Amino acid sequence: MIELKNVKKSFGDKKVLNGVNLTIHKGETLVIIGKSGCGKSVLLKHIVGLLKPDEGDIIIEGQSIIGIKEKKLYEIRKKFGFLFQGAALFDSMNVEENVGLGLKENLRKNISEIKKIVAEKLELVGLPGTQHMSPSDLSGGMKKRVSLARAISADPQYVLYDEPTTGLDPVMSDNIDDLIQDLASKLKVTSIIVTHDIFSVLGIAERVVMMDGGVVYFSGTKDELLASKDPVISEFLHRTTR
Repeated sequence: MIELKNVKKSFGDKKVLNGVNLTIHKGETLVIIGKSGCGKSVLLKHIVGLLKPDEGDIIIEGQSIIGIKEKKLYEIRKKFGFLFQGAALFDSMNVEENVGLGLKENLRKNISEIKKIVAEKLELVGLPGTQHMSPSDLSGGMKKRVSLARAISADPQYVLYDEPTTGLDPVMSDNIDDLIQDLASKLKVTSIIVTHDIFSVLGIAERVVMMDGGVVYFSGTKDELLASKDPVISEFLHRTTR
């Protein structure tokens, strides 16, 4: 599991994380919500070690990642797949090269192994036969799927999603939500999803965490979230569903 203990982070004078305490259990689908600028994406980047906290500790499967050697952190990062908000595909590479990049650079797989794995992952995300397409030929939803295929290419234990449905129409958003659930079931991964889309929350969350003021303000089921009379939660839900 993943544990965050009193994690604090500031950028200049702006406090973004102000003492986050959170435990993420193995195999769960956790959705993190909150208004813009509350630290959701910053929290994700701390979990995978892309950012270091000013204070506090982050523990991955019993191992603190604070202050450890780069080589050890690199090994821990191999447990993670990350779906970036903008898909982050390389325009100079085709789909096969994008999905297989980590297999080539990090796992030193040979060409035939890479081709086989890429084909399997593209099949999983519903894009078989797209290996030779260019990112410029893909729709927004297809780019997200290719990015997800890349995120799961090395069979991670944890998949982190940063605003996976941003910029997509409602039908494609539903498709991405279904895909997240399908992969969680088939691959038995721990899924951590940052989103502002309340419909995604209702569709996929096993547990919901709401951030406010740089801390975990709420943690519970989606039914508990909807039933809450807390004014901060009620205002957030009102603004995101109107």
